[in-house]
Amino acid sequence: MGNVCCCFSEPVDFEGEVNLYHFDLHRAVGKGAFGKVRVVEHKRTKKLYALKYIDKSRCIKQKAVANIIQERRLLEEIDHPFIVNLRYAFQDDENCFFVLDLMLGGDLRFHLERKGQIQEDVVRFWMAELSSALEYLHQQRIIHRDIKPDNILLDAMGHAHLTDFNVAVHYSERRLHHSVAGSMAYMAPEVVSRKGYSWSVDWWSLGVTAYELLFHKRPFDGRTAELMRNSILSDPIKFPESASSKCSDTGISFVKSLLDRNVSSRLGCRSNGRGMEDIRRHPWFSSIEWDALENKDSQPAFVPDDGIKMKQANFDVSHELDEFLMVEKPLTHTKRKANADLDKLRPELRQLEEQFTVYDFSRSKRLSYYPHNQPIAVGTDSEGSDPTVGHSTTNTLIPTATIAERSLAGTPVLDSIARGHSISMSRPMPQPPPPIHVSGS
Repeated sequence: MGNVCCCFSEPVDFEGEVNLYHFDLHRAVGKGAFGKVRVVEHKRTKKLYALKYIDKSRCIKQKAVANIIQERRLLEEIDHPFIVNLRYAFQDDENCFFVLDLMLGGDLRFHLERKGQIQEDVVRFWMAELSSALEYLHQQRIIHRDIKPDNILLDAMGHAHLTDFNVAVHYSERRLHHSVAGSMAYMAPEVVSRKGYSWSVDWWSLGVTAYELLFHKRPFDGRTAELMRNSILSDPIKFPESASSKCSDTGISFVKSLLDRNVSSRLGCRSNGRGMEDIRRHPWFSSIEWDALENKDSQPAFVPDDGIKMKQANFDVSHELDEFLMVEKPLTHTKRKANADLDKLRPELRQLEEQFTVYDFSRSKRLSYYPHNQPIAVGTDSEGSDPTVGHSTTNTLIPTATIAERSLAGTPVLDSIARGHSISMSRPMPQPPPPIHVSGS
């Protein structure tokens, strides 16, 4: 047996497969549809991480098993300075666990609501970092599909990181996606119109995010899904009267260039352009030293409060109260049942056992599941059905709620042909640089 330590009267075998006993559990810092996020500390390395844990029973009830497996596989492919990267994955009898890079600086929604407006130089720095992350994802043939302030986290130094790959999918170079996925206020016109889309939708969403951070409002609005859709498809891009006092002409130009309804002329996507190089050369980024930025050698323009010391928490501290008040069952270290018979498990649990595999970044090489990763649905009934849009009790649209429906694009081309799907595009789609093979961490 390898190095062991004693905790909960159980020896911990650090040479064996990673499990929850390898970590000390600290405070809860977030809550999602199926579980929570809490800070954990690896007992041997003493490094802090974020533990995202997903209740299997809730996951099965909401028909999201395939989605959780898809997210797990996509995260294994990704390793980038401006993405919240997966470090470990494992499960016990009740939960599936993602151990991710810890971001103590809070999400951009939190900071936007607290500050009311973000300074232009701060937004510019974040947009440069996120552009680098998007370039990387698109090289991996991945569309995030849900870029918004809520899904951008800051580390303790103030660097921006893209998170939440819940509706991310691989894209196919031969077929477009037609499913509605993401958060409606940030969806590109080609998504809400169902005319077919690819990786270029992420650049539009980044443009909406930049607009919101700069002006504390979104460029498109609507109290119902239909009004929101019409706004995205046809409303002129207007800027507040005070825009010039909050943002330079080059900053407004950058946002306008991303919010171009014509995909072939959208910044970063131009059919006769240079992709990410057009982003880097935009006048708004003239002060950015890209090599230093991508090595995290550049000093962020905004440093969040000291989340480590918790003087002023950069997240909602109420998440811990559910366990404290016994509203929910607290997370505990539990041993797995020995020698479970997979044939006797219900199909969804068996699928999780077989496909939510163990991952340990210190031992495993990052592998690509493309093209075997099948895009999947989140809580939808059938192909072609309308998405379920989240509404509040006042029946107004929740523009930041993530929605998704079944998508068939991005499946292997031979599979598509075998099923008789036609392969067509309304216009030639510009291609990002060829995919980069991800080396081990």
